[in-house]
This record gives sequence, structure tokens and C-alpha cells, in this order.
Amino acid sequence: MVASLAQVEQVIESMRMATAHNVDSPARVGSVIEVSGATGDEVLVAADLHGNRINFEKLLKTADLSSHPRRHLVMQEVCHGGPTYPAGGCMSHLLLEDVASLKNAFPDRFHFILSNHELAELTDFPIMKSGKMLNLTFREGLQQLYGDRAEQVRHAYLEFLASCPLAVRLASGVFICHSIPERVDRDGYDIGILGRWLERSDFQPRGPVFRLVWGRDFREENALAFARLADTNLLVHGHEPCADGFQVPNSKQVILDCCSYDACYAILPTHGELTHQDLVQRITKLHPMPMHNSR
Repeated sequence: MVASLAQVEQVIESMRMATAHNVDSPARVGSVIEVSGATGDEVLVAADLHGNRINFEKLLKTADLSSHPRRHLVMQEVCHGGPTYPAGGCMSHLLLEDVASLKNAFPDRFHFILSNHELAELTDFPIMKSGKMLNLTFREGLQQLYGDRAEQVRHAYLEFLASCPLAVRLASGVFICHSIPERVDRDGYDIGILGRWLERSDFQPRGPVFRLVWGRDFREENALAFARLADTNLLVHGHEPCADGFQVPNSKQVILDCCSYDACYAILPTHGELTHQDLVQRITKLHPMPMHNSR
């Protein structure tokens, strides 16, 4: 069933408002959201969701932003994955709409950072998985719900994605971004991209934004080099699938994964000194294992 004109207009307006909140955020410096003790006490960090509505809703319940006015929530990568429409097409675009609604409800405390899958939608960069072109199935989903107005809705999506920050920096020395570039220790990196507003040309393949969200170089030396450039002590990412819901590849990084039953998140302080060990100890299972009767 195709959405009504009123529903289409409501979605477009919600995306427009969320875009404005991204642009107007008082905590935004260039492409980075700066969170300190002045604006919050803690941040719940989640990673890749890929259309997993169950985990999305569990994270919202866990964060409970309404009851915790000094808590922030960071999410990333909702597109591509999860259920499909009966006639075909990915339904994950609905989570992207929910992300925009969340930004509108908590404009100063909810932050959605750009990932490689959202960047792929923004630039038409093809992603193939399990024999399927994810960009195509995403558009098929839009077509299923919005019919001949799908392109109008998609344009609103892209405006929102282009406005999203690249990272969130905590005063406690933690830098949250989707991933880090490869070979920073050998090839360097244009870290200046973080300190300015982005233009459409910045999103193109192989550029600095692309390198930031697509990299999978988790060597100690690479992490140290990027942390030095970003002027941070610790790095928290998504991007890499984790069988146990998280990985600790080196002494600087933690990788979280939220798209399976083993999903993990972390609640981190916004200020004070935080060690890598402290960071690892704060990783929590989204779905705790049920206790078995030992009788």
C-alpha cells in the first residue's frame, strides 16, 4: 500500500527538521560534536544496526533519554539490512526515518554519525552483499511505500545524511567515529576534514570522508597515528562485524556491533580521565544471557 500524500509530506518535513538540527547544533565544531561535562554526564554509544528494529528499540529503552536529561545517545549505520517488504525491497529506510524523528525529539542529545552504508546512499557508491545490490534493494523499499513520490523522500534522506557529523568527541578523551582510515601511520590523513563543514565534493569515493568510514586497518601503529592526529586518547567505532558483539583490536580502539543478538553498547562518562581498560569494562550486552536454573 502506497503512503498518502500527507504521510509523504510528514516524512519530508521530519527529515528537513532533523537536517536543520544537525546544522544548528551548538555542540558542533566543523564535522565533530563536542560533548563535555557542561552538556552531559554520560553518552550511550551504539554501533551498526542495519535495519535491526528490535535492537534499535531496545537501545532507546536502555538509553531512556526522557528520564536521563544528562545522557546523550550516539547511533550509526541503520541502512541496508533487516526485514523486507512482501513484494521485495529493504525496509531499513524506515529506521532512517526513526533516526530523524529521534533527532527532532532530542536535538541536543541524540547524534547520528555518518557511516559507510549511509555514505554509499549519499554518493550512489554500490555495495554488494550476499549477491544483492544493497543500494538497489533500499530504493525498491522506498518505491514500495512511497510510489511515484519515492524520489522526493529520497532527496530529503540525502539532505539529512549530508548534514550528519562525522564524529563525537568526549571531554573524557574518547573519539567516536564509524571507523578510521587505513595506513595513517604510513600515508598520513587530512585530519582537517573534521574541523570544517563538509561540501558535496568531500563525500566522493577515495576522499577523506570515504577513507574515514571505510577503513579496516586495526593495527596498533595505525590506531596510534590516527589518535595522535585526532588529539584523542581512545577510539570507539562500529563498521567491523563482531561475533561477540565487540572487539578490542589494540590498546587504543574498541569496536562495537549492534546488528545481531550479541549486540553490545557502552555508556561512557563525558569528562574525567578514562583508560582503555575502563572503556572495555563498560561494554555491556544489549540482550543479557538468560539465567538457567541450576537444579
